[in-house]
Amino acid sequence: MPPSPAPPVSRRASLPVRVARGLDGLNFTLADVRDGLGPYLAIYLLAVRGPDQGWNEATIGLVMTIAGLAGLLAQTPAGALIDRTRHKRAVVIAAALMVTASCLLLPFISGFYAVAATQSLAGMAGAVFPPALAAITLGVVGPRAFARRIGRNEAFNHGGNAASAALAAGTAMFFGPVVVFWIMAGLAVLSIGAMLMVPASAIDDETARGAAPGGGAEEQPSGWRALAGNRPLLVFAALMAAFHLANAAMLPSVGQLLTRVVGKDHATSLVAGCIVAAQCVMVPVAMLVGAKADVWGRKPLFLAAFGVLALRGLLYTFSDNPWWLLGVQLLDGVGAGVFGALFPVVVADLTRGTGRFNVAQGAVATAQGLGAALSASLAGAVIVGAGYSAAFLVLGGIAAAGFLGYLFLMPETRDHLSGAAPSATGGAAAAPAD
Repeated sequence: MPPSPAPPVSRRASLPVRVARGLDGLNFTLADVRDGLGPYLAIYLLAVRGPDQGWNEATIGLVMTIAGLAGLLAQTPAGALIDRTRHKRAVVIAAALMVTASCLLLPFISGFYAVAATQSLAGMAGAVFPPALAAITLGVVGPRAFARRIGRNEAFNHGGNAASAALAAGTAMFFGPVVVFWIMAGLAVLSIGAMLMVPASAIDDETARGAAPGGGAEEQPSGWRALAGNRPLLVFAALMAAFHLANAAMLPSVGQLLTRVVGKDHATSLVAGCIVAAQCVMVPVAMLVGAKADVWGRKPLFLAAFGVLALRGLLYTFSDNPWWLLGVQLLDGVGAGVFGALFPVVVADLTRGTGRFNVAQGAVATAQGLGAALSASLAGAVIVGAGYSAAFLVLGGIAAAGFLGYLFLMPETRDHLSGAAPSATGGAAAAPAD
C-alpha cells in the first residue's frame, strides 16, 4: 500500500518577539483607525454642525447608513483581494492612509453629499482590515493556534480603543470634538510602523487563505457562491446581520441622547468614557474567549453575546442619567468582546481546507455590514418618531430574536478543527490534519 503522506508542518508554536510585538502593535494602533470616526461622527455632526446646517438624528443616521452600505459593498471584494494578494502588508497600509485622509477632510466640508462621500470612502477602505488582520494572523500562527491568537489580537484591539477613547475624553474638554481627528492621524502613522514589524516572509499565504496543506491555488468562487453553498455559513451570516442590526446603533444613539441631556460641551467626553468602560471589559473577555473557545465551544459564547446585547437594550430605557448609561455600556464589553474574538474563528471553522477563508469572511461581513448600515437609519427613524426608549427596545428585541436563532439554527463549529471540514452543502467532508 502507498506510504501515508507526511504530516503537514505546523506553523511555529511560539512567534519571534518582533513578529508577536508587531501583531500586538498593529491591533492596538489600528483599533481607532479601522472603524473611522464611529460614534464620534454623530456627535461631531450634531454638536458642531447642528440643526442650523441641516443635521439632526435622522440625517446623521442616513449618512451613517450610506457609509455603511459603501463598506458593505466592499466587504466581499476585500476578502477576495486578501485571498489572492501576496502583498497583504501594503494593502493594510494603503487602507489605513485612505481611512485617515477621508476623515481628516471632514472639518473642511459641510454639505450632506460631501460628508456622505468621504465617509463612504472611509467605509470602503475600512472593509479591508478585518479580513487582512485575520488572514495575516492565520498565515503567521496556523489553524491550531488561531483561536488563542485572535483572542490576543482582540484584547489589544480593545485596549487600543480604550486608550484612544481615554485620550479623546481627556483632551476634548480643551480642544472640542475635533480632537478625535488628530488622534486618528497619529495612530495611523503608528499602525504603519507596526505593520512593517511583521516581515512578509513570516506570512504563509496559502495558510492565510485557509487552503488545505499542499492544495495549491484553486479558482476562487465569488463570495456569495461561497456563502450560499454552505448552509451553516449562510445561517451564521444571517445571525451576524441580526447582531449588528441590534448593536451598531446603540452607542451612537446613546451619544445623541447624551448630547441632548448634558449638552455638546460634555457629550464627546462622556461618550469617550462609555467607550473606555466597554473596552476595558472587552480586553479580559477577548482573552478569555481566545483561551476557552476550543474547550467550551463557540456556541455557548455566542449565545452569551446575544443575551447580553438584548439585556443592554432593555436597561438603556430605565434612565437617561449619564452615569446609568455609562454603567449599562459596560455590557457592550461582553457582547462585542465575544463577537470580535469568535467571528473569524467560526468562519475559519466552516471554511477549513477550502482556500476560501477570506472571501467567505468578506461574504459574511457583507451580511453583517448590511445589518449595521440599516441599524443607524432604523434607530434614527424610531428616535424621531417615538423617542429613545422605543429605539432601544426595538434594538434589544432584534438581539433577543438573534439569541433564539443561534440557539435553534446554528450548530457547534468547534469540531471542524479536529478533522471535519464542511462540504459545499454544509455537511462534513474529510479534511487534512492542520
